[in-house]
Amino acid sequence: MSQSVDRALTLLGSLGDGPVTLEQAAGSIGVHKSTALRLLRTLEEHGFVHRLSDRRYRVGGRVLSLAQRALQEIDVRQVAAPYLAALNERCGCTVQLAVLQDDEVLYLDELAGRWSTDPGRPSRIGRRAPAAGTAIGRVLLAGTATTGTATTGTATDTLATDLAAVRRRGWAAESAEHREAVTCVAAPVAGSDGRAVAACAISAPADRMPSAELLRLVPELLCTAEAVSLAYGGSPTPRWCENRCGARPAARASRT
Repeated sequence: MSQSVDRALTLLGSLGDGPVTLEQAAGSIGVHKSTALRLLRTLEEHGFVHRLSDRRYRVGGRVLSLAQRALQEIDVRQVAAPYLAALNERCGCTVQLAVLQDDEVLYLDELAGRWSTDPGRPSRIGRRAPAAGTAIGRVLLAGTATTGTATTGTATDTLATDLAAVRRRGWAAESAEHREAVTCVAAPVAGSDGRAVAACAISAPADRMPSAELLRLVPELLCTAEAVSLAYGGSPTPRWCENRCGARPAARASRT
């Protein structure tokens, strides 16, 4: 039974990269097609898998429903939502919110910018990325007690130096470092102990907004991150006036 559960979950995870054929599904878990078909049919019966007209299989609506409920239970996303919306409207760039989980960035929310016109571009909500390879990830690493990296030698020293610099200035930047050709700046959302519980970021296509231009939006980003921290009940470093973001929280949110 445990082997079947393991195979089913592994198979379901493989569907996150897009629809697959029966042959591809079987190959992803190293079983015969008949075994993969039984697993897929069981997952389909429970709504976790959907069979397309071309006989490929994709993630079913039940997964999306559960994911949405899980995201809604992470209250920092709810607290940050109006501030992120206001920042997105002011700057016109893509705005994101993420947390650190198992040494990876987990994106909780994303509001597309004015250049995000490609209907085929998937949202990053629910997706993961290497923490050390992204600005939003380095902000989160810098805001925790340890870097959580498994690298050694020069790579560790370089990352430690970078994180120390991020910690001092309160934000991080990147330019086309992780897959997509984008520029990005990120800042931490502080919890009650002053550590980063989340991070928010502004990003734009590198060919539309060079790094130097995006850096001009850092004050707007820092103000928003501080306002979210205050609304969440955290203790951010008082560097920027929260009125810049145009939304002063009436009361601090409870974290239950």
